[in-house]
Amino acid sequence: MMAICYRYTGDRMASEDILHDGFIKVFVSICSFDYRGEGSLKAWISRIFVNASLEYLRKNEPIRNSSSIEEWKEPDADVKDEEMEQIPNQVLMEFISQLPEGYRTVFNMYTLEEMSHKEIGNVLGINEASSRSQLSRAKAILVKKIQDYIKKNEK
Repeated sequence: MMAICYRYTGDRMASEDILHDGFIKVFVSICSFDYRGEGSLKAWISRIFVNASLEYLRKNEPIRNSSSIEEWKEPDADVKDEEMEQIPNQVLMEFISQLPEGYRTVFNMYTLEEMSHKEIGNVLGINEASSRSQLSRAKAILVKKIQDYIKKNEK
C-alpha cells in the first residue's frame, strides 16, 4: 500500500502519513467490505489507499496548479519494447515519482487505475481536456527520461 501512496505523492513522508490514515480507514470500515471472490479484499484496500492519496492531493491542490515544464519538449520517437525491458521497474517508478504532481496523478489514474478522462476529470475537478493534456505531457516527460536513461546506460 505504501507503493500506491508513493506513486501518487512522490514524497516518502507524505506517503507514510497517507499509509497511516489509510489503514485507519480500512480498520474503521472493514465491516462494510463485501467479499466478491479472490482478490476482492486487496482491490478494496487498494481503492481506499488510492482515494486517501487523492484526498491528500486535493487538499494540497497540485492538480489544478501543475508545474510548468516548458523545458520538456516532445520526444522525437517512442521507446521500443525491447528498450523498455532494459529498464528496472524501480527506475521506472522513480521516473514516475519525479513527474509534477498533477501529471503524476493523472498518469497513475489513467494507466494504473484504468480510469477514463471523464472519470479523472470528475474526481479531480478538472475538465477532460486538461486530463488528456496532462497525460500527454506526463508521457512525453517519461519518454524523454527513458531515452536519456537508455543513452546513458548503453554499452
